[in-house]
Amino acid sequence: MRLTLASASPRRLELLAQIGVVPDDVRPADIDETPLKAELPRVYAGRMAREKALAVQAEGLVLAADTVVAVGRRILEKPCDAAEAERFLRLLSGRRHRVITGVALRHGDKLRLRQVETAVRFKHMSDPEIAAYIASNEWQGKAGGYGIQGLASAYIPWINGSYSNVVGLPLAEVSNMLTSAGYRR
Repeated sequence: MRLTLASASPRRLELLAQIGVVPDDVRPADIDETPLKAELPRVYAGRMAREKALAVQAEGLVLAADTVVAVGRRILEKPCDAAEAERFLRLLSGRRHRVITGVALRHGDKLRLRQVETAVRFKHMSDPEIAAYIASNEWQGKAGGYGIQGLASAYIPWINGSYSNVVGLPLAEVSNMLTSAGYRR
C-alpha cells in the first residue's frame, strides 16, 4: 500500500524513518492555515491535519499532521521574524505550555483523526539565553519558535507526554494508525 506524506517538514520525514516508515511520496498540502476567530488550539490542530489530508490527492494512504504550541487558549504559530520568536520565548519562559499535534490518515473516503497533547515546561530564560537562541536561527519554521530536539533542549527540564509529539509527530499513535489501516513497513 502506498503512503503519501502531506507535509513539508523534514522533521516528520526523519521521525517516520525512526520507526521504519519511508513514504512513497511527499506532497505538502497547500491550504490556508489561518486559525479561525476564537478557535481553540486542539480544534485548530485537528482541523489543519484533516484539511491537509483532504487537500492532497494520492492513491493509498495520505498522512498529514499539524503541530501547535498553546499557552492557555493562545496559539503560537511559526514566528514570522526574530522579534516574534523573541516574544514567544519570553511568553514561554518559566512556565508550562502544551504542544498539540493533530494527525490525520486518509484512505479513500475514510479519515482517521487523532490529537496528541504533551505538556512542556521551560525554565526561566535569561536575556542572554534568549538572545543566543534567537541568534542561532533555530527558531525558524518551528511552532512556538523553538525546537526541543536542538539547542532549546537546554531550557526544557520537564515534559509530560510524547517527546516525538513535541518534535512534530507522535510516533506511537502514528504507528498504531498506520497498522490499523493495513500499512506494512
